[in-house]
Amino acid sequence: MGRPTRRVFALAALTALTTTGAAARTGPLDSGRRRAAEEMRGVWLATVTNRDWPSRSGLTAAAQRTELIAHLDRAVRDRLNTVVFQVRPSADALWPSPHEPWSQYLTGTQGKNPGWDPLGTAVTEAHARGLQLHAWFNPYRIALHADPARLVASHPARRHPDWVVRYGGKLYYNPGLPQVRAFVQDAMLDAVARYPVDAVHFDDYFYPYPVAGQSFDDDAAYDAHGGAFPNRAAWRRDNINRLVREMAARVKRVRPGTRFGVSPFGVWRNAATDRLGSDTRAGVQTYDDLYADTRTWVRKHWIDYLVPQLYWNIGLSAADYAKLVPWWAEVARGTKTQLYLGEALYKAGDPAQPKAWQDPAELSRHLTLAARHPEVRGHVFFAAREVSKDRIGAMARVVADHYRQPAKPPR
Repeated sequence: MGRPTRRVFALAALTALTTTGAAARTGPLDSGRRRAAEEMRGVWLATVTNRDWPSRSGLTAAAQRTELIAHLDRAVRDRLNTVVFQVRPSADALWPSPHEPWSQYLTGTQGKNPGWDPLGTAVTEAHARGLQLHAWFNPYRIALHADPARLVASHPARRHPDWVVRYGGKLYYNPGLPQVRAFVQDAMLDAVARYPVDAVHFDDYFYPYPVAGQSFDDDAAYDAHGGAFPNRAAWRRDNINRLVREMAARVKRVRPGTRFGVSPFGVWRNAATDRLGSDTRAGVQTYDDLYADTRTWVRKHWIDYLVPQLYWNIGLSAADYAKLVPWWAEVARGTKTQLYLGEALYKAGDPAQPKAWQDPAELSRHLTLAARHPEVRGHVFFAAREVSKDRIGAMARVVADHYRQPAKPPR
């Protein structure tokens, strides 16, 4: 999840917009229907570019801690039960990692010790409040700029320039190199070994989103490692499949009982591309563009949970929330992978968004619709800043309609 970031990409991936169809809308749950005693009620807490926390880099340790606690307390007040905390936004760390530098989003200077342990504190304080803490990692993004010289001198990307690909004005680790795949797993698993996190969480960034007129330069890696595959796309998908399978197995070994989940872009493939795909016309398809075969991960139970980012309103022509929910429910049906839905709280009240998002009840209708599908075990809201500000009361409406009683996360 990046920011100007994954949500921007999700919006740009679609083509035409339509107004919400009245027939697709439903009201809140009637009082006779009780939501499950166990359901995911989560919020993403993004740190890249100081999106949600800390409010700016360079705050004192005490001020950072105060802001972090405020987000946890707000989650409790809204009867949420899970915080998905971004702890490795850009090949860096929000804990004292032996592998990667301290994040610049804490102090303003990459590699500078902030004087406290944000991840350790977040785990302790979340658990003290009855919240789960999911540690959110971005596997391959190095920087939101394209100049390795701007990285701290000790950065692994500077020690191993052959691992790095410049693309779209940013720096990425090359997913096609086995040594890169092993390193990023080691870096992430250090946090799992140190802290009793409840889950490891990946977002939608695997291979980067397409940039018009540019190609991701992995020729040398493909020549060295891609010979067994019919084409480069199949090789790239295998690279991501290996990351997911290996990470899942290693998480279980390092800390048994810790879950592993992924939150991908909400369209696997369009039906026009693949008969198994959804009735959508998205400009991005995770299978083809990010090389993430998310449907297979669910069907084969390589992951414990999936949170597709269904960041579109009911009735949108290119990607209708009301059509995507049953499609994902069918994917999850009969599997051991739990399905939660990613919700675009950040769009509520944004004047740049379609008319549907100016209605405080839009998100509440999402939860009502999803409740018809027993495979849907809950929702995660993007993101913490909007939970706190709640621009037009959309989150308050969700709480009033659906979260009147506490709920535990799904087991």
